[in-house]
Amino acid sequence: MILMKDIIREGNPTLTAQAEPLSFPLDETYQKLAKDMIEFLINSQDEEIAEKYNLRAGVGLAAPQLDISKRMIALHVPDEEEEKSLSMVMINPKITRHSAKLVALKTGEGCLSVDRVVEGYVPRPKRITVEYYDLNGTKHLEKFKDYEAIVIQHEIDHINGILFYDHINADNPFTVTDNMELI
Repeated sequence: MILMKDIIREGNPTLTAQAEPLSFPLDETYQKLAKDMIEFLINSQDEEIAEKYNLRAGVGLAAPQLDISKRMIALHVPDEEEEKSLSMVMINPKITRHSAKLVALKTGEGCLSVDRVVEGYVPRPKRITVEYYDLNGTKHLEKFKDYEAIVIQHEIDHINGILFYDHINADNPFTVTDNMELI
């Protein structure tokens, strides 16, 4: 079971390095890692389990956050309607298209690898198309928008050595441009 002590924090060089692609078939180590990453996200969102194991809630986790420099991300974005929840692992994901229209969270972004509040808007494309592989090596091309797109971009940034605050305008952290929507 992944715990907070397993997640590396800012300052660790793995977080600013380009992660290596994975090849298929995935060996048992990476199959287990994928399962453990999803399990952590689900546990972190369960109030009882999170309190018992002192977990911070997360909706996404990238392998580099576990000091494993591989291109694997896990997502567990709940929805009020359970059948619409996004819960998946993406191997070697890359954004192939994105909108010019931007979106940012009103409350800003946080990160399990950043133990401090970093204020400011993180502008990201509102709509993205992502090419990725599932755990069986099947290639997918899928579109995402709004909050799900933000979460995926945050995690893809991790495998590219970028942290969310790298996108915040240093001179005016709460800048809202004409083509940006706050959600």
